[in-house]
Amino acid sequence: MEKKEMRNLAEVFRDEMVMQERICNLLTGGPLTIPQLAEALRTPSWEVTTWVMGMRRYGLLKELPKSRADDYYQYALSTEESA
Repeated sequence: MEKKEMRNLAEVFRDEMVMQERICNLLTGGPLTIPQLAEALRTPSWEVTTWVMGMRRYGLLKELPKSRADDYYQYALSTEESA
C-alpha cells in the first residue's frame, strides 16, 4: 500500500459505523487478521485497528487464539463458533 498523509482521527471515528458493516461483511467469509482486512478495505492498518478494537470492545468481534506468539491475531464475528 502506498504511503500517504494520515487522516485526522476525528475523520476515522466518523467512518466507524460504515466500516463496521464492511468489516462484518468481510468476516462472514471467515476469520481475518488486521493486515488482511486493511488490504481488502484498501485502508491503512492503523485505521482498521481503531475500528476492530472498537468492535471488539463492544462484543461484535472476538480474537481467536494464536498458534505462535509471533502470529497476528485473527478476528471473527462473535456470533460465529470458532473452528
